Amino acid sequence: MKLDGRRESSNVEDRRRMSGGQAAGLGIGGILIVGLITLLMGGDLGDVMQTVQSVGGGIGTEQEAATGEFTPEEQALATFSKQILASTEDVWSAYFKKHNLGTYRNPILVLYTGTTSTSCGTGQSAMGPFYCSADERLYIDLSFFSTMKRSLGADGDFAYAYVIAHEVGHHVQNLLGTLGSAHKQMSRMSSEQANRISVRLELQADFYAGVWGHYENSMFGSLDEGDLKEAIDCASVIGDDYLQKKSQGYAVEESFTHGTAAQRMRWLKKGLTTGDISQGDTFSVSDRNL
Repeated sequence: MKLDGRRESSNVEDRRRMSGGQAAGLGIGGILIVGLITLLMGGDLGDVMQTVQSVGGGIGTEQEAATGEFTPEEQALATFSKQILASTEDVWSAYFKKHNLGTYRNPILVLYTGTTSTSCGTGQSAMGPFYCSADERLYIDLSFFSTMKRSLGADGDFAYAYVIAHEVGHHVQNLLGTLGSAHKQMSRMSSEQANRISVRLELQADFYAGVWGHYENSMFGSLDEGDLKEAIDCASVIGDDYLQKKSQGYAVEESFTHGTAAQRMRWLKKGLTTGDISQGDTFSVSDRNL
């Protein structure tokens, strides 16, 4: 992915020196995967915190805790994340204006280590990257990217960009009213029914990530076939079915909250191909065609 000379977003809060802890127990990689799988299997933030505590220890970056300095790799990831956020600002601001969707409000990217406070409760690295609609911020512990590579085999700059763009996709849903409406429905449903709505939300965020990629490439000519493969490969290993089988050897469809690997790849590809958010209505598609 070609990003040389690209601007970095100023809509960033760097809290990495304000949060943390000492790595212990499973270690940051194992804790992230345990927490991510807990969420994908239908758990909430409380479930994640309980799981992390039960498997042992806090979360943090050992080098940063020991030296007070960040590695060159982590600093490069911070710069990369700011550039990707800037790209999403350019793409979505132009898209909202062109299609009369109102004014696009830029979200804030929060970089943190270990734990951090949010308007949606306490955030932890174990949750993986997440979006909080109450404060319109997306939260990322940069160590998640090394965990993607080490534990899931998902690597490459566009794979990492896809993760950020997916969270920005939730922000787009928030601005369009989709997120609030879905959450209101979910609050009145059984866990199984709410999970089905959650899957459609997540697949639409994948689609929006694809739409961003479509215009990122048309605006900046930054992508090649290898980049697209990175994102598709990433989508294939963060599906509920893949992660559950990796964790427990089998998948429980009723507990899916993000969609299968095939579904995530399909909606990401559709967004990349069409660049048209009107084709991303995952809520009107039958379960069979989802």
